[in-house]
Amino acid sequence: MNSTTILLLILSIAVAAGLSFYQYLYKVKSRTNTTLLLAFLRFFSIFGLLLLLINPIITRKSIETVKTPLPIIIDNSASIKDLKADKSAMEAFEKLSENNELKDKFDVQTYQFDTDFLPSDTIDFKGTQSNIDVAAKSLKNIYKNQHFPTVLISDGNQTSGEDYVFGFNPDNKVYPLVVGDTLTYLDLRVSQLNVNKYAFHKNKFPVEIFLNYSGTKSINATFKITQGNSVLNQQTVAFSPSKKSATLNVLLPADKVGLQILKATLSSKEQEKNTYNNTKNFAVEVIDQKTEVALISSISHPDLGAIKRSIESNAQRKVTILKPNQVNSLTNYNVLVLYQPNNEFKAIFDQNENAKINTWIITGNDTDYGFLNQNQDNYSFKMTGQKEDYLASFDSQFNLFALDNIGFEQFPPLENPFGAITASGNSNVLLSSTIRNIPTNQPLLAFAENKGRRSALLFGENIWKWRADSYLDKKTFADFDIFLDKTIQYLASNNARKSLVVNHERFYNSGEGIEITAQYFNKNYELDEKARLTISVTNNKTKQVKHYDLLRTSNAFKVNLDGLAAGNYTFTVKELNSNSAYSSSFEVLDFDIEKQFVNPDWNKLSQLANQTKGKAYLANQADMLIKQLMADDSYKAVQKTLVKKSPLIDWVWLLVLIAISLAAEWFIRKYNGLL
Repeated sequence: MNSTTILLLILSIAVAAGLSFYQYLYKVKSRTNTTLLLAFLRFFSIFGLLLLLINPIITRKSIETVKTPLPIIIDNSASIKDLKADKSAMEAFEKLSENNELKDKFDVQTYQFDTDFLPSDTIDFKGTQSNIDVAAKSLKNIYKNQHFPTVLISDGNQTSGEDYVFGFNPDNKVYPLVVGDTLTYLDLRVSQLNVNKYAFHKNKFPVEIFLNYSGTKSINATFKITQGNSVLNQQTVAFSPSKKSATLNVLLPADKVGLQILKATLSSKEQEKNTYNNTKNFAVEVIDQKTEVALISSISHPDLGAIKRSIESNAQRKVTILKPNQVNSLTNYNVLVLYQPNNEFKAIFDQNENAKINTWIITGNDTDYGFLNQNQDNYSFKMTGQKEDYLASFDSQFNLFALDNIGFEQFPPLENPFGAITASGNSNVLLSSTIRNIPTNQPLLAFAENKGRRSALLFGENIWKWRADSYLDKKTFADFDIFLDKTIQYLASNNARKSLVVNHERFYNSGEGIEITAQYFNKNYELDEKARLTISVTNNKTKQVKHYDLLRTSNAFKVNLDGLAAGNYTFTVKELNSNSAYSSSFEVLDFDIEKQFVNPDWNKLSQLANQTKGKAYLANQADMLIKQLMADDSYKAVQKTLVKKSPLIDWVWLLVLIAISLAAEWFIRKYNGLL
């Protein structure tokens, strides 16, 4: 408190004392206990009111020491245990996290990571994936704009995520503590195998295999692909200390329809420490039908290439780009994509009256809307010559097929002439349009079904920008390609709608997410949000049955069956209210990515240390790392002076006490006949 406040408090005491003395004690013949009590109560009431007006503030100063954070991160993935480094990793982690010298200098904080980045509550080395990049990104979010070192206890073998070497902030030193035996052992490994999920009957499908070798001498290895007891491909691959990798491209015949399980094996006469990574199982579903899509346009536009690449990302689709005058017959195609139709499309529409092929019409600035009004019945158009930009708004109630919102509202606008678009019949709107965030109550992407024929209409050009924007945001085209693939899938099918629709893959790799989605429709083919869906999964070998509930998402029901062992499974999805059911099967392939390594990746972790101006250490060099951190003078504690101002008196309680004092004074005066 300053001197002015103290003087006001002294003056308040004097005023309160003077008034209470004058009221009850001045010229009073006898001073009883009652008058003294009344004088005190009057003094307290007046002084309390004056104290409220003055409101004295107390300033408290405290000094706080802010230490540099020291995150110690341990790899909780199963590869640590497979390398027999779990004990040494825990010893190093405990030595660093419990070191008193480090605690005096740093604010030591411990974390763990496998698939996710978490506090180090339970470390069991059972993580099915190792994502060091998620640790790097999490540290950036937790310690924004701070200068700190990081201790990373790991084998450096990352199985998911982006390259972690460039994920950490280069201005903050990283000290990797490498666990595992760094001696070079002879090891052959099938490191990666690329194959399409689908192949076509009586064709050949390509398989790309990446092989790796670790060792100090030259050897010849045998690579083969087998199906059961049949050898489909076999060849000899030479490795040496200077040639430690090989890439093979193999064409295999698709002779049988259905799910085909194959095995790729790399072996030699030499003894290996780890033989699990010599084999990789994979599966291909051979189908005898391919969706042929005709993309017809009279103009050149970037949309054409984007649509073709997106649709053909599914190997079951083939897109042929044609001019209207190049189409001799429509019978070779399953779906027609008519891009910005005009009078040149007259013959196409006339032929399709008999062919009755499902159609996707995409409009834009070069579309002849008068022609469209005459040649299709789903929508009528009254358009102006003014161009307009239309943003998308996703309708979560759309129920023709399951589709998540992939960020349509953030996509760039599509360009189309301004005007009125009116539906002539029943239509399902997936995307409605907005202009500068103002809803137009008009569709942007809609679907219709009339007399057994399905159609889709997209009102706007420049959809290529959506695919590019999706890639920039997600670093992959997958989400956008799935969106277009489901559109084509809907158009390619004329099957009557079922009340229970289930989507799943025919095979999954063990350790990966196993997700099954389902939709249930009522009699009006509206998504029933009150549906109760369950799934029972049976292991065909052990006959063990597991039951799960499907959880409601925005426009579907979903269940994750992660953790299933490798093997064949049958399952049944049932809607409990109606007893509708769907049964099918899938296979979980034996593949554990965490068992693919025989050594820690010392080179990668050393590169990370050099990138951040840190230093890599072995697990038995934890003491040297502690000395390094203690000797680094760039990390010093900072003292901060905190000034806290607070009222001397809690005004609420003071008001209560003043009220009690005034009430007590009034009752005492009343009781003694002084009123």
